[in-house]
Parts: sequence; C-alpha cells; structure tokens
Amino acid sequence: MSSLTMPLPMPTDVQHPDLEAVKARQQVMWASGDYGQIGVRLQVVGESLCEAVGIGAGDKVLDVAAGNGNVSLAAARRFADVTSTDYVPALLEQARMRAQADRLPITFQVADAQKLPFPDASFDVAVSTFGVMFAPDQIRAASELTRVVKAGGRIGLANWTPEGFVGRMFKVVARFVPPPAGVESPVLWGTVARLKELFGNAFDLQIERRHYVFRYRSAEHFADEFRRYYGPIHKAFAALDGDGQRALYDGLIDLLVSENRNGGEALMIPGEYLEVVVTR
Repeated sequence: MSSLTMPLPMPTDVQHPDLEAVKARQQVMWASGDYGQIGVRLQVVGESLCEAVGIGAGDKVLDVAAGNGNVSLAAARRFADVTSTDYVPALLEQARMRAQADRLPITFQVADAQKLPFPDASFDVAVSTFGVMFAPDQIRAASELTRVVKAGGRIGLANWTPEGFVGRMFKVVARFVPPPAGVESPVLWGTVARLKELFGNAFDLQIERRHYVFRYRSAEHFADEFRRYYGPIHKAFAALDGDGQRALYDGLIDLLVSENRNGGEALMIPGEYLEVVVTR
C-alpha cells in the first residue's frame, strides 16, 4: 500500500462508518491502476528511512503496507532479514520481481496492517513509507506496529504532511470526490500531535521534516500518469461524469503549475513528509 492514497467515496451522511468496509474498498482501489509505476520513483525515501532508523545486518525487519517494496529492498541491501507485507497481492508480486532482479532475499506475505499475522515482539524494526498511514483504523494500525516490535526496537515511518504538496493534492481531489464521513484523514500521521496521540509518552519520537521532489515532464504528464496508474486518482476520475472529470483535471493542473519550482515546462515539486523514528 506504499504510499499516496485517499479512501473511496462513501455516503456523506455516514458518521460512524464500518471501517472494515472502508478497508475493503481501499483494497480494491489499490488494486486498480498500477501503483508500481508511481511508487518505484519513491525509492530514495526508503533508503533515507533505513538510514534514519539505523537498520543493520541481521536485523529482523517488517515492512508494513510495503506496496512495490521500496523499503523492503533498501533494508535487504543492508543485509537485514526482511519480511515484506501488503494486502494487495499484485503489488507484492511486483516487489518480488524487483527483489529477484537485484538478487535480494526477502520473504513476502499478504497481510493486513490492522491485523498483522505475527506474534508479539517478532521484529527488531518495523517500517512503512506512505503506507500504514492510510489504514482507516489509525489507532489499531499503530497498536499493531508497536505490538510486533521487540522492547528497545524501532519503528520507522514516512508520512505525507497535510500542509505539503500531497496533502494539498488530496484536498483538490476531495472537492470532487469526498472521503468517507467519520474516517480520520491519513495525513494526520504527518502531524506531530497525532503521532504523539498514536504512540504516547511511553515511546521516544524523533521527527524530521523532509522533502521528496516529484519530477515529471510537465503538469499534464504528472496528471496523466496519476490518472492512469495511481489508484485513488484513477478511481476518483472513474466516479465522475465528463464535466466532473474535466474539472478535476483542471484543478490538478492548477495546483501543479502553482507548485512547480522549476521555472520551465518540466515539473519539479517538493513534497513534504515527516521521517519518523519511534523507539520503544
């Protein structure tokens, strides 16, 4: 699930949504498009996170909501013993193919971030880049991360911030396809206050603001790629009629043009995220 997402639309009058139903709809969403075409370009975030969390040879590492395996591959390059999980089998298959191409030994297992199929204290490190933050039951997902990590172990996270580019992109999409009522925004994981709520005073939090720079040929290139491959936006366009699709496309183009730091046609947009290390 690594990565940029919004839940599929649900009726706006639902104040207490069935989170299991939301999760099932998200699973279908992630299986649409081809997230690997987007996620593979975020590899540098996985490398940075492995350095921040101090992954070393022999560490038992769990990658949660691994998507196409960016952090899994980065950890395996450091000779860690890696288990890579996601609830979309097709994304794990992409990660498996990448690992085979690089001759990196990784164990792959379909798993739900909200109900990890591992005993307590099974891993030295748990990691997730732009993945676990999108689980609809945030408290349960955070609890599962802490449950499977040993005392003295670490949790490494990369989470988009609400005020950064990706958070603003989500707001554009939400104007046309509202998220389910009653479900907490995933970008809350990109705030210090929410991280303290999720992990409490029993854990040490080290938080750094970082930027991943999106680089595309043009604003239209970005919008077309995300419309085609990125499940949340792919599904958002599918939910709209022709006029709605044109309006959403124009809204994305306006945002992309305003955020472009290149000064030319080629796109260069810094996307802020929090790099988080949680120590038990």
